[in-house]
Amino acid sequence: MQDRISIDISGGVADVRLVRSDKMNALDDKMFEALIDATKALNADKSVRCVVLSGEGRAFCAGLDMGNFGKMADGAGSGVSRGRLEERTHGIANRPQQAVWGWRELRVPVIAAVHGVALGGGLQVMLGSDIRIVHPETKMSILEVKWGLVPDMSSTAIMRQIVREDIIRELTYTGRMFSGAEAREYGFATHLSETPHEDAMKLAAEIASKSPDSVQTAKRLYNELPDKSDAEALLAESVAQDGLIGSKNQIESVMAGLQKRAGVFED
Repeated sequence: MQDRISIDISGGVADVRLVRSDKMNALDDKMFEALIDATKALNADKSVRCVVLSGEGRAFCAGLDMGNFGKMADGAGSGVSRGRLEERTHGIANRPQQAVWGWRELRVPVIAAVHGVALGGGLQVMLGSDIRIVHPETKMSILEVKWGLVPDMSSTAIMRQIVREDIIRELTYTGRMFSGAEAREYGFATHLSETPHEDAMKLAAEIASKSPDSVQTAKRLYNELPDKSDAEALLAESVAQDGLIGSKNQIESVMAGLQKRAGVFED
């Protein structure tokens, strides 16, 4: 994993970086594997309370490695699917989808810090995050139509929750490039920043300072929300709240607030 992704953990924040900078962090087989392995490792580390996901060098991620398209043209497959894509290999997802969906499923919040380019699969990796801080001049595209494909790394399920349907359709049908500033207008970007990684790390530190029980329960509730009716959603939030009230970290949150000090929480 180290030759594709680096992980540095400090103060409850995992600084996760795609480090294939010579290829603009393009997605080859090893990068797919590293993305999946990283989510597993972070989920298992109880000291992690928030994640910042970014790319080294000139780009966040330029999308699928060009060598994989050559394999498709030769009829040899993409080199990343290892079988038919309809086969579920990771719960509800296949292997390429898990490289994105794994960040969605991660028990802690994920903040993407995006600059340079986020194209095709790179845009989809960005969408696996909870919050996206994007440089206004970032070049972005739902690029799959250029290669005769459709978005297939779980982004169709994610985009429908954050972007207007007609916008999704136009960008998918055309592969049109759009800027980070436009991404904010459309709903892809949460915030614009001239220093996305710096601002993402600040936000991550703020989130990591809160009760991890509260934050992680909230993420789980929001992840499950699209599958629930209103009645089910109301019941789910009540059940979650019952589980938090009176817990050690919830009491510490109250005491810290009353005493005007930083909370000291257990992971």
